[in-house]
Amino acid sequence: MIPDLRERFNQSFTERHYADLLSSLSRDSDTAIEFRVAETPVFVPKTLLDEMAEQGRALAMRLIDDPEYLAAARRAIPAGYDVANQTPRPHFLTADFALIRRSSGDMAPRLVEIQAFPSVFAYQALLCDAYRAVYGLADNLGVFLSGLDADGYWELFAQTVLGGHDRKHVVLTEVDPLHQKTRPDFHCTAKRLGIAVVDISELVPINDKLHYRDEGGRLVPIERIYNRAIADELIGRGIRLPFDLTRPWKVEWAGHPNWYFLISKFSVPWLTDPAVQDTAVPPAVFLSDFLEGPGRAKLAALGVNLPPDSRPETIYHDLLLKPLFSFAGKGIQFDPTQAQLDAIPTERRGEFLLQQRMTFVPTIDTPHGVTQAEFRILYLWPDRGSLTPALSLVRLGRGKMMGVDHNKDQAWVGASAAFFPMP
Repeated sequence: MIPDLRERFNQSFTERHYADLLSSLSRDSDTAIEFRVAETPVFVPKTLLDEMAEQGRALAMRLIDDPEYLAAARRAIPAGYDVANQTPRPHFLTADFALIRRSSGDMAPRLVEIQAFPSVFAYQALLCDAYRAVYGLADNLGVFLSGLDADGYWELFAQTVLGGHDRKHVVLTEVDPLHQKTRPDFHCTAKRLGIAVVDISELVPINDKLHYRDEGGRLVPIERIYNRAIADELIGRGIRLPFDLTRPWKVEWAGHPNWYFLISKFSVPWLTDPAVQDTAVPPAVFLSDFLEGPGRAKLAALGVNLPPDSRPETIYHDLLLKPLFSFAGKGIQFDPTQAQLDAIPTERRGEFLLQQRMTFVPTIDTPHGVTQAEFRILYLWPDRGSLTPALSLVRLGRGKMMGVDHNKDQAWVGASAAFFPMP
């Protein structure tokens, strides 16, 4: 997207560079990288990242400041997963954006999803370092947002995760963390912050506190949990935790589990208000509202192209069917038919949304053709701080889906990073 930087990178690229990149990432994260890493970073104007960062911040604050929305979102939390001691705000936020082409011909960011849940904060900084070192990228190319440098970024991350507690009493929890593809991030986090990584199903409740076992097998009381366990994985695997999530344990959450539900795909229909419609938000409605309420009329009024009839064989090419509380693109249905929509039981239709399908504009010139990019802004919000866009993450792809799991057998796609020229 910055043509001279793109051309210079492509001309100097070698497969040896890429092999060195992968070796560096595996070595520095102490584990194998099992998802696809893109051969290239992207080079973008900082103004573009700043625009996305501000749009994501503004949308999140709209939701957080709306008590009616928060009450409705909380009612959508599955039984048994409404966790006690909810924090007044999320500690982590991610906002994903596509680049679309306006009718005027220029490009603009469009929200894909907003989620109050941690991402790969530690690994992404490592990836940026690896790109810079292996490819010899110039020092005047930046990656951190909000005026942060590397030291400031790690300080803000540590402040958000640790919350002032002794790191011995802070743990990162996940479902079976040693077998998650995101374990490079867990290793990087543990190394940088000096905290333990623990399977959430192995926490030990004693009286009103939760404990973990250290390397020597000794029980250690937990004061703060950096939560990476996703509720839909717990539900999908049928995992029964040894403690009741809804009980008010004497523990702090860095990334309280409720916020995974409170700011999620559930929010997009609430942001789809014709009276205050933000052009950054693709229109969406709940499936229940589409089939049984004014949802179809609302989408049509907002310019979504819908077929004139609703016979069983009718195909909605301009809509995506999405489950509300899935992760990494699981369960998304392209080109849903009326029959598929009608087949979802009435009592479950509130668990899905229909969202206008966006056409990603291919923008990254590569030896394998022009490639699409999806940008994720990573935000940190420490206990006594403000919501801060800190770093970006990029996913490159040439298919319908942009996640790294959906671009396994292609080249010059996968997890990437954004660099921008600094003054």
